[in-house]
Amino acid sequence: MNVPKALDAANTVVILIDFQERLFPAMFDKEKLLKNVLKLVQGAKVLEIPQIITEQYPKGLGPTLPEIKQLLPDAKPVEKVCFSCTDEASFNQALKSLKRKQVLVAGIEAHICVYQTAMALAREGYDVQVVADCVASRDPENMKTTLTKLGLAGILPTTTEMALFELLKAAQGDKFKQISSIIK
Repeated sequence: MNVPKALDAANTVVILIDFQERLFPAMFDKEKLLKNVLKLVQGAKVLEIPQIITEQYPKGLGPTLPEIKQLLPDAKPVEKVCFSCTDEASFNQALKSLKRKQVLVAGIEAHICVYQTAMALAREGYDVQVVADCVASRDPENMKTTLTKLGLAGILPTTTEMALFELLKAAQGDKFKQISSIIK
């Protein structure tokens, strides 16, 4: 069995795919989704993990949710029309400039942009994990099938808490206190 390397905060990046104002309201269990995404964003900030935001056709689907933008005020979203983020040159430039090989993927919709991006990143040699409680589709069956198909391709699921505590490594210090406060 090939056991993946543990997440390392110095080698990880978070990709936030298409959490946009006109698309988000159609997601299944959106209140829980938003709660988890905000925890992930806050936790990544505490751990000093860079985050890349994407927006699918913002003219039609609107900007990134204000709750996310408020936490990442300096982030300039990567605009795209391709389903896979990797088909957008500015995304690839942003990702490569970080020189990190572990990617946590969160986003909507799971079965379209999240799936295609995760698969493409894995093909490009990145160690990809999908944050299962930070992805959604309009139909929960699409999300369930996405996670199954990604898992069969070797792209493992994780959860917000699992990823943050794996990145943290130990129950001590100021960062542990901050993460614990975010998770509560």
